[in-house]
Parts: sequence; structure tokens; C-alpha cells
Amino acid sequence: MAKEKEVIQNQETESEEQQEKMTHPVEKYIILLGDGMGDFPIEELGGKTVLEAARTPLMDRITRMGEFGLLKTIPDDKEPGSDVANMSILGYDPIKYYTGRGPLEAAAMDVSMNPEDVAFRCNLVTLGFREGRVFMEDYSAGHITSEEAGILINDLAKLIKSRSFELFPGVSYRHLLLWRGGPEGIATVPPHDYTGHDVTEAWRVYEDEPLLYEVLKKAINFFHRHPVNETRQSQGKLPANALWPWGQGRRPVVATIPQQYDLEGSVIAAVDLIKGLGIWAGLEAPEVKGATGFLDTDYGAKARAALRELDTKDLVFLHVEAPDEAGHLGNVQEKIKAVEKFDREVVGPVFEGLKSMGVPFRMMVVTDHYTPVSIKTHARGPVPFVIYDSMDPKNNPDASFSEAAAEKTGIIYEQGYRLMPHFIGVEPRYVELDPKKKK
Repeated sequence: MAKEKEVIQNQETESEEQQEKMTHPVEKYIILLGDGMGDFPIEELGGKTVLEAARTPLMDRITRMGEFGLLKTIPDDKEPGSDVANMSILGYDPIKYYTGRGPLEAAAMDVSMNPEDVAFRCNLVTLGFREGRVFMEDYSAGHITSEEAGILINDLAKLIKSRSFELFPGVSYRHLLLWRGGPEGIATVPPHDYTGHDVTEAWRVYEDEPLLYEVLKKAINFFHRHPVNETRQSQGKLPANALWPWGQGRRPVVATIPQQYDLEGSVIAAVDLIKGLGIWAGLEAPEVKGATGFLDTDYGAKARAALRELDTKDLVFLHVEAPDEAGHLGNVQEKIKAVEKFDREVVGPVFEGLKSMGVPFRMMVVTDHYTPVSIKTHARGPVPFVIYDSMDPKNNPDASFSEAAAEKTGIIYEQGYRLMPHFIGVEPRYVELDPKKKK
């Protein structure tokens, strides 16, 4: 980090009387987020990071005209994940509001939760069982398709449904397990952190919860001879032979973005976690055809969807998962491709589309966390961000969008959630919350 920094640490907004209508400095706001774009210097790239090696002329152009710096999205006592990081970027303090990623994904699936319920993110995984040990062969069951996964999950859901448990299908390997009245203190771990590793001790955590463990045993037995897995194996693909619940929590209670800022908005995302976070924040979550949450996602479709939403909305949060997935795969070249597509097919078209609207706008380009290809999982570290204001362009002639360049600015938001009100240009309105209200 630079020796001299401008540390921006505004205090929490104090209670104030409801304002009738806020005045905003511009008419349109958009946040473009490439998940997991941050990385460490890579030897095969000559010591450059992915952001430094990738060709990103559009992000670099905006960086030369915008407010550029670093953003700390992960509080010191939280794990570095997309749930916590994106919550910060949307203006919510994770220390106060984060309960787990499960309830956020439940919101995306329109799964109703009571205050006493616990929702788990539930991966379809490939486990290996050898000599009494359990191994995480693949956290995504070979990136199983949504069609295959839907058959497996829907068939299993009928078998395990009870007064306590319900299983809901999501996208690809990402699904939801709801435990009515369940405990939330189980020490689960994210499976993507343990690909290729012995996970025996993590698996034994489930054995300490007999009701949950019975569900997991039923899943293994049921998946063993399921036609979907038999077909996958005959094609040389990994079977989805187990469930891995994690990221559990009870539903959070938050003030929405419309309540806080008088802004109506949408979230453009393929993964349920981000959709659900947007829904909790009061944003609409339209479906985008071709948005897969993987390397093959339709970047252009997302950009076009964002511009359509901005025709009638004030704010859009557009999320692209592909760089993160490439990081988890440990594939340098695929991560570079994902970053370059994000730049070429999302950042550029959205920027030009906003200019053609002829109204004042602000655009933020940001990543949420590091997903270094060298470790194939998330890592801590302040991430680069840039805010372009069409009414107040800056002049940073030598700037480029990267970790090291952002560090040189000396600007860092130590409390990541404080960047959102700065981006909007007004402080959030105080909202009285009712924890008993159903959502």
C-alpha cells in the first residue's frame, strides 16, 4: 500500500426525519462488477496480474476520466466471499447485516423464510470415498448443466421433503436447502475452497447433526444409480454424487435502496446469490437469456438488458461471474479472456449506450474480491474501483485499471459500504426496520 493515503471513513448515518424527496446529482447510475477479477502477480505473465496483462482499453479509458482508488470490501472478521463483498458494494455493512449466503439465494428463488428458518446454499458436488476418507473431487460436479441438475434435485426433493427440510433447484451446481427451525451455528465450509483436498473433517461436521446427515446419506444413495449420473459417466463426465450444504443463515432485515435513496433499480446477474442480494436491497431481477454464471455467459445480452432497464430505472447493478469461475479453475488464459470480454462486451457498450441517452450519469467499474489462479479460491485485499461522472470527468492521463495503479492513487475506502452513498451523491435515509415482517 502507498505510504500516504486518503483514508475515507465516514461515520454511520445518524437517525433523521424522513425526507419527502431526495435530490440526486445525476439521472442514471450503473455499477459494472467483474467478479473475482483481482489477482496476484503471475510468473507466466512476467509478474503481471490478470488485470495488468489483459487488454482492457475501455476500463482504462474510464479510469483516465474517473475517480480511481481502492476499496476494502471484506471486513477483517469476515471470510472473503462474493456474498460479503457484494453486500459492501451495495452499501450494506456486512458486520451488521450479513447472516449467510443461503437466505440471499432463497430470495432469488422466491423461497419464503420464517425468522426461525435456516437456508443453506447447497452444491451438487463430486466426492471421492477412499480408505475411510472423503475427498472433494469437484465442487461443481464438473459444472453440471442446469437441465441435468434440475432433474437430480427435483427427484431428490420429493424423497427428502418433510416438515423440516425442503430442497429447491437453482442454476448449474448451485441449489438451496431449507431447514425449518434449524440451527445456524454449524461450522460448514465452502466446497470451492477444497477442490482436490481431503474433506473428511469437514464432512464429519454434518454427522454431528443427525437430521441433516440423514438427508445427505439419502442423497448419496439416490444419486449413485440415477440415470443422469449414469449418462454423465458414460460420456466421461464427473457424476453429481453428493450434496454439500454451506453458507447457511437466517433471513436478514435491511432497508432497501428505494427506501434509503429514492432510487428504483434492477440487478442483472446469472447467479442466485447476487440476484437474491439485489432483491433484498429492493431491486428487480429480470431474467437474461444466455446468462449462465460461467465462462460461456452471454456478456452482450447482459449489457443490453442493463440498458433496457435504465430506460425506466434509476440504478442498475450488473454482475459478471466468469472471471471468478476462471480463477477457481486456476486457468490464467480463461481469466484473461473473461476480463477482456467484460471490457469489450459490457463496459464499452454500456458506456456508449449511456452517452447516447443524453442524460447525466455515473458509472462505477469494480471487482468484489481477489480470486487468484494460483490458489483457486478467494483472497483478501483491497480491490480497484473507478467512478466516472459524466458531469465531472477527471484527468488521470497515465492511469490504467489494475490493482497496483489503484494503490498508487493513495485513495482507499477502508469501510467498503461507504462507497455507495459517495457514488449516489447523497447520504442514505434512516429507515425504521421491522424484523417480524415476512419476506
